Amino acid sequence: MRSAALPKVLAALCVLAAALPAAAQTKIGLINVQQAIAATQEGQGLIKELEEKYKPTRDKMEAENRSIAEMRDRLQKGANTMSDEARRNLARDIQTKERNLQRDMEDARGEFNQAQNNLFNAVGTKLMAVIDKYSKDNGLSIVLDISNPQSPVLYAVNEVNITNAIVALYDAEHAAAAAGPAE
Repeated sequence: MRSAALPKVLAALCVLAAALPAAAQTKIGLINVQQAIAATQEGQGLIKELEEKYKPTRDKMEAENRSIAEMRDRLQKGANTMSDEARRNLARDIQTKERNLQRDMEDARGEFNQAQNNLFNAVGTKLMAVIDKYSKDNGLSIVLDISNPQSPVLYAVNEVNITNAIVALYDAEHAAAAAGPAE
């Protein structure tokens, strides 16, 4: 029986051996999509606009935080000289301001995150077309996104990272969008 099974095993090994060169030809590319979006000229411009838009809100929150710190300092320094009612009123004012600031910060953070997601989605959609073209032009079979720390990629040589090439191609194709609207 052994001699009858041997030709079948050898045939199966030959088929596998013939398939190995094809598997070895598979080219893989890695890209950090978040980094690529932020590195494009358009992405950098949009991020700068976003930061400028939310700068007044951030400044207001920082001023409110300083105000609360001053009130706490006043409460601490005047603890022995203030009346009980003045201490309670100041403590209540501090608590109210802290609660309001916390709510305002959460609202602002939510708005900022939503605007940032919209920005990344707008640029990301165009970036996917560039990745598709680059992959076809360079014979890549698979492109993996390594933006997420939970990515299944545990190790890769830097030569397969196409992030910088994609950013350069994106900037070349979308230079008008990065320059901003004509005035």
